[in-house]
Amino acid sequence: MDHAGVLALFDRDMREGAQPDAPGARIERVGGVVRQIGSTERGWNGVVWSDLDETTADGAIAEQLRHFAGLGRGFEWKLYGHDLPVDLEKRLRAAGFTPEDEETLMVAEIAGLRLDVEPPDGVRVLPVTDRAGVDLVAQVHERAFGTDSTRLREQLLAHLSDEPEPVVAVVAMAGDEAVSAARMELLPGIRFAGLWGGGTVEGWRGRGIYRALVAHRARVAAERGYRYVQVDASAQSRPILARLGFEPLTTTTPYVAP
Repeated sequence: MDHAGVLALFDRDMREGAQPDAPGARIERVGGVVRQIGSTERGWNGVVWSDLDETTADGAIAEQLRHFAGLGRGFEWKLYGHDLPVDLEKRLRAAGFTPEDEETLMVAEIAGLRLDVEPPDGVRVLPVTDRAGVDLVAQVHERAFGTDSTRLREQLLAHLSDEPEPVVAVVAMAGDEAVSAARMELLPGIRFAGLWGGGTVEGWRGRGIYRALVAHRARVAAERGYRYVQVDASAQSRPILARLGFEPLTTTTPYVAP
């Protein structure tokens, strides 16, 4: 893979050319910054891309703080390891932003992925097509990550009637128990399918379910005509993804506004 070329394509498609992640959300491009304003107070708000230098960075940071404060919204600045200026991280910290866990942007060309991965015996992967399926995904999310699933539930319900679906969700079932779930964003007009939210409940980890959900979603993306799949990978998922054929391109860290 041409890492520099694919990273530049990712920046153009997914960041500079960002699209709203939910009905009613909007993308704004102003002052060298691309930001999303969520459709509701629980929607995601943040900066997804910036074109700044040493002379414009501090002013842009201050403007984002003023803008979101005026909306009464919390937000995050999604910082990538190759973003400029090189000290943008220090400038965000100086403005009061707090970093969350660093992740690795990993990308694979679908044509080179291992897609023949199946779930372990006794586990089946089902598409989410109704409210009951959304409830199962939300339950897995809360059990696997220990975080509230309200925003995820709203996002999935909002897209249930869309055709074709811009968000595809799947759940892994062991009997009547939902043990793992994940989703994928398939935005129109771009070349990257985004894999998100892959989580497995404790007691079912280490059995290959996560790998099976990655392969399942990649097959769907291939059927829809996407060339690449991308993941913001945690330290735990990075080696699994590497074995499937994903390659690291850069890091990404959410900086949460004060």
